[in-house]
Amino acid sequence: MSKYTGADCKLCRREGCKLFLKGERCLTKKCPLERRATAPGVHGAARHKNSEYGQQLREKQKVRRAYGNISEKQFHNYYEEAVRMKGNTGENLLSLVERRLDNVVFRMGIGSSRAEARQMVNHGHITVNGKVVNIPSFSVKVGDVIAIKESKREKPMFKDLKDVKVVMPKWLEFNANTLTGKINALPKRDDIDMNIQEHLIIELYSK
Repeated sequence: MSKYTGADCKLCRREGCKLFLKGERCLTKKCPLERRATAPGVHGAARHKNSEYGQQLREKQKVRRAYGNISEKQFHNYYEEAVRMKGNTGENLLSLVERRLDNVVFRMGIGSSRAEARQMVNHGHITVNGKVVNIPSFSVKVGDVIAIKESKREKPMFKDLKDVKVVMPKWLEFNANTLTGKINALPKRDDIDMNIQEHLIIELYSK
């Protein structure tokens, strides 16, 4: 699978919105999008009329990049699974990417960004129901207990979690004292605070 190795901030500029790929930096004036809200490249400042296909593509790319540069193949698999599920396909798709373990670790405030959360999962710092899971795309389910591995809890990156203030989605809970969290429900559309027009993604894939 190909891996993006360029500057994360260029992705935000390309999509024209903050994808919060750099954690707290995205909330400061250091965020490049605050200074240059144009797309990267020589012709980034030029005005381009976006076609219907272009709008659909940009929406798909925005979601893929926001959730950790999900590969095209994996993202398409999420779409196919969303189609098979009951209910609104677009909402199902967003629910599936929200339930990724790396995203859950980020949402709980354990990682300051999805990239950092993904690294924590890859390095075996996170357990699910008492067992180490090192697959960032692992899909959590209701009742799962997410925790920091006991042998890793003394690391500096976890010691200060008590002081971290996070707006916790209502489908999750996390106790900074015990360093454990739980999946209380499946994420709903209202729980996703990003400005996403998921119907454009469904229109793109359903052609």
